[in-house]
Amino acid sequence: MLALLHTVVFRYALIALGIVIGALSLTVFLQPLDIAPAGVAGASTLLNELFDTPIGLVIFVLNIPIQLLGYLLLPNGARVILRSVVIILIFSVVVDNIRPVLPPTGISDDRMLNALFGGITGGIGVGLVYRAGATMGGTSTLALILQRRYGFPMSTTFLCTDTLIIVAAGLVYGWEGALYAAIALFTAGLASDYVLEGPSVIRTAMIITDKPDAIAQRVFANLQRGVTSWTIKGEYTGSDRTMLYVTIARSQVRDLKDEVSQVDPNAFIVIGMGHAAYGAGFRRMQRLRG
Repeated sequence: MLALLHTVVFRYALIALGIVIGALSLTVFLQPLDIAPAGVAGASTLLNELFDTPIGLVIFVLNIPIQLLGYLLLPNGARVILRSVVIILIFSVVVDNIRPVLPPTGISDDRMLNALFGGITGGIGVGLVYRAGATMGGTSTLALILQRRYGFPMSTTFLCTDTLIIVAAGLVYGWEGALYAAIALFTAGLASDYVLEGPSVIRTAMIITDKPDAIAQRVFANLQRGVTSWTIKGEYTGSDRTMLYVTIARSQVRDLKDEVSQVDPNAFIVIGMGHAAYGAGFRRMQRLRG
């Protein structure tokens, strides 16, 4: 029971932190320098420029039809949408109430700096909310509907909506403003991916060799990593060979190459990148509940 309470508290602490960081990204870096963020927040920022409407209130209003669609069309729609509605409401209130206490022109008049830091902080905020198992609503809900009901990849939906925002930013702020919006969107995507997946700290290696047992034993003994093997056929030579698969830390790449070269200098090695590994020798898998 105590562990469950700890996980629930951790989840909602992540959500709260993500909301605050996202609100600061919008009000400190992006909106003061006429840079549109992604999704519904971007549309609300553009409407604020045109009609001086409250950004937070418009974010909430524009989300109403999207969340209603989610409630009607998504499996377990009520459960999925309820958390998003609460997050949207809190985010909208924070945005509109934090703006009066912040410098109206932001903390820098350099648009490139604001685009970069606005994208980074916005991506961190969204990433924290996603990591807690929730969403910021808006186009995230729309993408989820299109994916689950019609099989559209979520990335395609985000690409379309982000493109619309960039074009609209060009019409409202000028095409230089559209370029800054694109920079902010790109850096936000990188930052949210980093928060969700972590740094790329592992490497995967595929080793094709005629001496699999000797290589495996050296990897076991000197790198303390498990090895998986299977028999393959080289189409060029027509001969059977063995492929080894091993997951290692990034710092062990040179050691692995040294171990393989000492046993079989003619081995063929492919090193791939990975963000995380779960299981023996790596991270334990944990599931957030609540």
